[in-house]
Amino acid sequence: MRRSLLRLLGAVAVVEAALIRLGRTHGSTSAERRLALPGDDIVTQPSATTDHATTIAASPEQVWPWLQQMGWRRGGWYTARWVDWLLFPANGPSAEEIRPEWQDLRVGSFIPDGPPETQCGMYVEQIEPGRLLVLRSNSHLPLSWRRFARLDWTWTFVLTPLDDGRRSRFHFRSRWTTSPWWLTLGGWLVIVPADFLMSHDMLRGIRRRAERESVVDQ
Repeated sequence: MRRSLLRLLGAVAVVEAALIRLGRTHGSTSAERRLALPGDDIVTQPSATTDHATTIAASPEQVWPWLQQMGWRRGGWYTARWVDWLLFPANGPSAEEIRPEWQDLRVGSFIPDGPPETQCGMYVEQIEPGRLLVLRSNSHLPLSWRRFARLDWTWTFVLTPLDDGRRSRFHFRSRWTTSPWWLTLGGWLVIVPADFLMSHDMLRGIRRRAERESVVDQ
């Protein structure tokens, strides 16, 4: 019995380690993970950093509108419905079209990430249309936790043109710092593995939409 339990715990540890690695690095190259990106100076000593990337057969200008309209009750996060139901049950389906009324981001804009009563969302820290979007949040905790716990979180999205601009390299980095220790530990054990699921699906969703529009424009 004891030996079986130890084997089970060992298997769980191996799976957890694999999920943590995927949650930190999936799709990105070692060179991309070493890059200094805009927004890195906001969370200077992160508890965790994740880097995800994909190549999109569309120009940065064709990808950019999908980034501009992200958010709750906006374009969503482009994850599959089952991912929304699992991780973001309050979210509706992500947009399948570009909406002009959501192409309105500027420095200081607030992007909601839940119903108004949650007071949860991100602010635009930097924006360069067609190339760069940096978001920051310190509200991704339940309201009752915010008296004794802290989370400071950045998302950086970078679009780099490839093949004379016909394709794009899409790099998505998150950095966060947390306290106290149990929140940091929980972030590594739960949030980093979940980031593999969410970020992989987000990048795939944006890629599918942008490539579909690119084919239509040709």
